[in-house]
Amino acid sequence: MKDREVLITGGAGFIGSQLAEHLIEQGMRVTIIDDLSTGSIRNLDNLRGRDGFTYYIDTIFNRPLLAELVDRADWIFHLAAAVGVRLVVERPVHTIETCVHGTEAVLELAASKRKRTLIASSSEVYGKSEKTPFREDDDMVFGPTTMSRWCYACSKAIDEFLALAYHAEHQLPVVIARFFNTVGPRQTGRYGMVLPRMVSAALAGRPVEVHGDGAQTRSFAHVQDVIRAITTLMERSDIAGETFNIGSDEEVSINELAARVIARSQSASTITHISYEEALAPGFEDLRRRAPSIEKIRSRIGFTPQYNLDQIIDSVIEYQRSTRRD
Repeated sequence: MKDREVLITGGAGFIGSQLAEHLIEQGMRVTIIDDLSTGSIRNLDNLRGRDGFTYYIDTIFNRPLLAELVDRADWIFHLAAAVGVRLVVERPVHTIETCVHGTEAVLELAASKRKRTLIASSSEVYGKSEKTPFREDDDMVFGPTTMSRWCYACSKAIDEFLALAYHAEHQLPVVIARFFNTVGPRQTGRYGMVLPRMVSAALAGRPVEVHGDGAQTRSFAHVQDVIRAITTLMERSDIAGETFNIGSDEEVSINELAARVIARSQSASTITHISYEEALAPGFEDLRRRAPSIEKIRSRIGFTPQYNLDQIIDSVIEYQRSTRRD
């Protein structure tokens, strides 16, 4: 793996920056491009100045630059996307353009040189299907186009269709990774991410907000487990054109998650419930259960999450305590 050239789009995000660190430690040379619309330059503090690391604060819509970076790369991790439910609701045009046109640009250039590429997708592509746990070949069930909440799901589905089309027509060695609630250090609650938002409130002694009745369930995967999964997928030459769920099979209700955050942070905070309409948007629809089947990735590459939920919560608490500015 040494001397491999890797390009990460969205590399200043909380996943991309930690992926870059992991790959540098494995002896690879890493280049990232990020426009900092949701990423942070602080996430690169551990990388700047290290041998084998280069970064560009620019957009993937800068086609001449992107073409040059793709041409140099052996591997491409395409992580650049709109992130967070609140951002999706508030900026649907940005969401659609970033997901669809950005991914199209990366795929077109990667296909011209047949560069091994990983497209980061999302559990949102399952829409509001009630068939759980979600499997990679399940149907998608989206809500109406009048609700901007579904534009991210549809955009990510288009990304997947494009990736598979480039694989079929141009033999692009691409793999699709559907992330399920990836969390961990450096993630911000700014765009509605539930765990860092809850931890921030608990550490500050504020009420911990739960949207809806809190009985909805989710599963959370630690960023280091996700990084281990996607790097292993990229190492495999026999899975091009395939899609994999990446997440945890440990489910928790949002009410229980809030209680565990308060307990593990030793906070005096209380839990307060607010409606989806008040928190996000009128008529906002949410899933009662979002859980992945990870049977496929377990059987194909032996992936099993190493972090349980308490360890995940503790890692977010530790990170926020270390970076708080009182």
